[in-house]
Amino acid sequence: MTLPEPARHYLQPTRQAGGALVARGLQGPVVMLNLLRFRAWADYSDYPELAPEQPVSGAEAFDRYIRHTLPLLRESGGELLWLGAGGQLLIGPDDERWDLAMLVRQASVNSFLAFAEHAVYLAGMGHRVAAIEDARLLPLTEVQTGIRVAP
Repeated sequence: MTLPEPARHYLQPTRQAGGALVARGLQGPVVMLNLLRFRAWADYSDYPELAPEQPVSGAEAFDRYIRHTLPLLRESGGELLWLGAGGQLLIGPDDERWDLAMLVRQASVNSFLAFAEHAVYLAGMGHRVAAIEDARLLPLTEVQTGIRVAP
């Protein structure tokens, strides 16, 4: 009898993934597709200095992260393109769900990396870590296909 592997959860990019992103040599704007699953209750154990006086949900902690991050994102030339509530997948594993999908555009991979390393941004990152149970982040660039959609 073999035991199932424990579920893996992803919260932060690895050094290898960051290197692979840079190695892709993407030019121009990049849009980051974020898929997020929240904890029922935010876990501030790694960031007690950011913890609210009363417990908050993962969704509430993520809202604190967004309020902290949006001005910095805009200052860096980035923008929040879209934010939407998720749920169970239509195509995919029956037991998989994502609570929130988010599209964020940056002018380039370099501007994204500079934003992600900004000291003031990092000071509020604990809200994101406290909020999220699991995440996916997919960098996207526009594809020129020559396909035209008739009006």
